[in-house]
Amino acid sequence: MSLDLETPEPTDVPFDSALSERYLVYALSTITARSLPDVRDGLKPVHRRLLWAMRLLKLDPASGYKKCARVVGDVIGKYHPHGDASVYDAMVRLAQSFALRYPLVDGQGNFGNIDGDNAAAYRYTEARLTQVAIDLMEGLDEEAADFRPTYNGEDNEPELFPGMFPNLLANGAAGIAVGMATSIPPHNAAELYAAAIHLVDRPEADDAAILEFVSGPDFPTGGILVDSPASIAESYRTGRGSFRVRAKWHREDLGRGTWVAVVTEIPYGVQKGKLIEQIATLINDKKLPILADVRDESAEDIRIVLEPRTGRVDPETLMESLFRLSELESRFSLNLNVLDKNRTPRVMSLREAISAWKDHQAEVLIRRSQHRLNKIIDRLELVAGYIIAFLNLDRVIEIIRYEDEPKPVMIAEFELTDRQAEAILNMRLRSLRKLEEMELRKEHDALEKEKAELELLLDSPARQRTRLKRDLKKMMDRYGAETTLGKRRTLIEEAGPTREIPLDAMIEKEPITVILSQRGWIRAMKGHVDLAAAETLKFKEGDGPLFAFHAQTTDKLLLAADNGRFYTLAADKLPGGRGFGEPVRLMIDLEGEREIVALLPASSAEKLLLAATDGRGFVVKAADVLAETRKGKQVATPKGQAKLRLVRAIAPEDDGVAVIGDNRKLLVFPLSEVAELTRGQGVQLQRYRDGGLSDMITFRMEEGLRWRMGGEQERYRSETDLTPWRAARGAAGRMPPTGFPRDNRF
Repeated sequence: MSLDLETPEPTDVPFDSALSERYLVYALSTITARSLPDVRDGLKPVHRRLLWAMRLLKLDPASGYKKCARVVGDVIGKYHPHGDASVYDAMVRLAQSFALRYPLVDGQGNFGNIDGDNAAAYRYTEARLTQVAIDLMEGLDEEAADFRPTYNGEDNEPELFPGMFPNLLANGAAGIAVGMATSIPPHNAAELYAAAIHLVDRPEADDAAILEFVSGPDFPTGGILVDSPASIAESYRTGRGSFRVRAKWHREDLGRGTWVAVVTEIPYGVQKGKLIEQIATLINDKKLPILADVRDESAEDIRIVLEPRTGRVDPETLMESLFRLSELESRFSLNLNVLDKNRTPRVMSLREAISAWKDHQAEVLIRRSQHRLNKIIDRLELVAGYIIAFLNLDRVIEIIRYEDEPKPVMIAEFELTDRQAEAILNMRLRSLRKLEEMELRKEHDALEKEKAELELLLDSPARQRTRLKRDLKKMMDRYGAETTLGKRRTLIEEAGPTREIPLDAMIEKEPITVILSQRGWIRAMKGHVDLAAAETLKFKEGDGPLFAFHAQTTDKLLLAADNGRFYTLAADKLPGGRGFGEPVRLMIDLEGEREIVALLPASSAEKLLLAATDGRGFVVKAADVLAETRKGKQVATPKGQAKLRLVRAIAPEDDGVAVIGDNRKLLVFPLSEVAELTRGQGVQLQRYRDGGLSDMITFRMEEGLRWRMGGEQERYRSETDLTPWRAARGAAGRMPPTGFPRDNRF
């Protein structure tokens, strides 16, 4: 037998319009049926179908567990025709106490951990619902939610859950749709209930009023929210923003001046295993010199131990550095983009989201009350029929015994409805007791009373508000701050932005003696040793001292070359003083033919006086000559054949300059006459006919000029009357006082 199938006629449609139509359908499907949660129950379809399937399997908190494979099979077979991995991953997240503030699934087995390890396969794990999930689904049997056919039309599923649990904000949500996304942090349910109760009484309340009840996110992993109240308020008002969350830590003293920092709570969404790897990398890469070690001593509770390099490290500095360099501080973005009751995606403020959920609960209250009223009316009809039967029991029995069709006879004789007559005929003989009649009359009175109350409730918006507040208050007590589940976990303590920690705060401050040889070998000896000691003056054969001074490991050292280029060395990075050190040219890009003219700590003075061999110079701030790279920084630009000759630190009280040339002419003039630049040749300090600059010094005019005299003994001479050598900057000068050193050095 041949089967003729009709093939639809192809239609000519422009490719761009066909593509746009199909893409639009896909985009809308992704937005409304996959990625964005509903503002009323806070669930996406996959979560709703998971919980619904578990409910039908009777996996309530009082029952036993069932294999997750069974649940996943039901979900993908009946309701959610997608991959099993995506369904199981969603189920795992609903069971993770570190991912969900109020878990909806009670898992048994390996459901992953905060280290980032995956859950076991679904054939090994078991699950059932939590009480929170039961609260979320309460009312499904009372026509409080609409149902729709499943994808294959064989069954029905709820369009949303009507239960009185604010799941959207309590558990948060995250999702990426087409062209839009959502990111909602978890909150404290008791605070949300309090805000909803306030909105029942004052629906016109503004965003600021809501923040009196909802203080901020409440993450399942705790931590500390360090944003300012103004920043939090602005994020909630607009529905967009971010929250800065820090780890919770404390200092633990170990005795004898030693201590460790112990982290007990980490930011939400941060995997502990990756966090520890990140901190360990900082230690290995020496990006945090003040941190010696990190250890994970966690069991059920988190305990990350951070060991400082020494006990003298400031704990606040250490943690501030870690907050800036690691995920011990992270940001959680807020994008309150949800589907409203019309299934339209939009960004809501916190007040709008709570108000929408509150309005949904008001509708649920009316639907459940109407459902209960209908049930009471149906039952009253039957109870009234039973009472009539008891009042005419003998006649009813006679009709049933002797009539071929007793039902129409009873309807006609006792004015019964069809349902009443059917119910009487289906009564058991054991129900014909005297006690049963009394119970029926008692039930009838109770139902009539409840019916009257429900009718009053449905007719009065004021009664509905009162009832809604009472129900919300009951739920607030269930999830209150005094309960284990409801206690707030995330503290709110405003803190400033993470600051850049200076280098000296990262390094333990220790005294050193820096020695640079004439051939450019540099080393740092521990402590402030005697600069004339034999160990200090130890050099390779043919080498000798060039510079030697005392410094600290936290210092930055300024090295100047004769071409006017300055380089910066970190004192803590210098080689040790046991040997001859290392060539300084391995640390900086110093050209081989260039001579080193100065090496001094940047902290030795706020300003420096620079001078070239041609007598030109200027004042520069020490901070302006610091170089960030090995290539250094060009500061002085000597003219022609001139070279940078001298770099002198200027003491704060210095107000005079003394310059002497190779021609042994001395000139003294005020420091104020020297220009302050950041780069250049400078001004003429002294004029020469032959030779060039020999030495230079800054000093206090009122104290006079002081120089060291020759000989083995430490003897100095001072000249307070400098009038013969005082002249304007740029003059030639005069011969120095009697007794001035023959090497023309101060």
